[in-house]
Amino acid sequence: MDYKSFVSNFNRVACVISVDLKQEDDNNRYFVVDANDAYKKTVVKDPADFETNVPYTRYIPKASNFEALCDKCVTSNVPVHTYFDIELYNAWMEVFLFPLASDDPDKGVLLFSYEMSPKADIDKLADISSETATNVVKTCLKLRETDDFKAAMNSVVEDIRVQCAARSCRILLTDFANRRYSLLAEAYIEEPGMKPMSVYMDAGFADVVETWPLLIDKSNCFIITNPKEMKEASKKSPIWVESLKRANVERLVIYPIRSNNETIGFIWASNFDADKTMMIKETLGLTSFILSSEIANQQNIQKMKLMSSTDLLTGVLNRNAMNNRISDDIGGINVIENPFGVIFVDVNGLKAVNDTKGHRAGDDLLKEAANTLKELCDGNDEVYRVGGDEFLIIATRSPLEQFEKLHKKLIDNSERPGRVHFAVGACHSTETGDILKAMQKADARMYAVKEDYYMRHSKCELHS
Repeated sequence: MDYKSFVSNFNRVACVISVDLKQEDDNNRYFVVDANDAYKKTVVKDPADFETNVPYTRYIPKASNFEALCDKCVTSNVPVHTYFDIELYNAWMEVFLFPLASDDPDKGVLLFSYEMSPKADIDKLADISSETATNVVKTCLKLRETDDFKAAMNSVVEDIRVQCAARSCRILLTDFANRRYSLLAEAYIEEPGMKPMSVYMDAGFADVVETWPLLIDKSNCFIITNPKEMKEASKKSPIWVESLKRANVERLVIYPIRSNNETIGFIWASNFDADKTMMIKETLGLTSFILSSEIANQQNIQKMKLMSSTDLLTGVLNRNAMNNRISDDIGGINVIENPFGVIFVDVNGLKAVNDTKGHRAGDDLLKEAANTLKELCDGNDEVYRVGGDEFLIIATRSPLEQFEKLHKKLIDNSERPGRVHFAVGACHSTETGDILKAMQKADARMYAVKEDYYMRHSKCELHS
């Protein structure tokens, strides 16, 4: 067949790809037979430099996802159409593959054509199979059924697991800058080797996650459907592949979840029905697109809540959070139940440090004080910065004996040489069950201790 004339008459960017059906080495299976000028201009500066009958990797990076599409097209002898976000070009790509007649029974031949755009086209995203469309609509509805975001996400991944006939489906959130990775949702069938994700999230887990972008390699997904692909994955992420084998994972599709050109998570399904591979890719691809905005929005909400309730200098809760906590107690929304204790802590010598060493040194003093309080308190104690140099501790579920131990620890650490000095005043609910009265008593006692401190230290020499 005269492929050159055929592809030259094609108006869109296009090339002819041959697939060697007998060759097992992927590097020698997929060749560019010929291409039109529109395609040549996308891969070489001068069309005269374009060579035919060479591995496709001469012109574009190797992509297992692209190879899988080529295989499907020539082996099933049906056209393939897909639309996805491709990180390599920071664009959305609409791909068409059409099987062509081959003169060699050991080679499949196809026409490859694509169009790219910087933004997603909603109409093209909706141009999917009815089964996938139904699945994705269900996903969208699940996210609106409850205010409990995590519960909704767990419901979503369970639906995807069932739809894909997979043994597991999971979503992991990523913060590559700070090397923090957390599980958002998971659904799995308990069987030999298949365990909760928490089992695998050990000290070396970050090293494993950070190989996933290498596997996806700026494509839209990574897929393992056979031992050969598993072996290829092992070259870039041997630790991960070993863990997959221990979990008896034989097939896996993983998609990045991206927002504002950054990967904020991954969604994957494992040990799915191989006959549903294309449907699974279609479902996960579109679902990841939808989830990206939902997850990014949820993260923004959490950041705003954190900023509204956290003191940005010290990292403890701020005065706004304290006001809301007391308001919730008084309003009966979240009652601070007996026994509880209240402690006011005021940093000594802050003004002197600000005046003599500057406000940066003063900020360091406040951060040291906050860190000291956090170290001395336990999980039931809430630490707030309620003023410039003043902190409040609400010790919840704290019997008198336990509270007195905390109070003593704070006093014992309040005047250590070379460390931050602070005044401490406390009141326990055995004196008054009214949180406001307890705060007033603790505050008055703290100021009495502070006055005594300054009487003993006519000059705040401690930080000089």
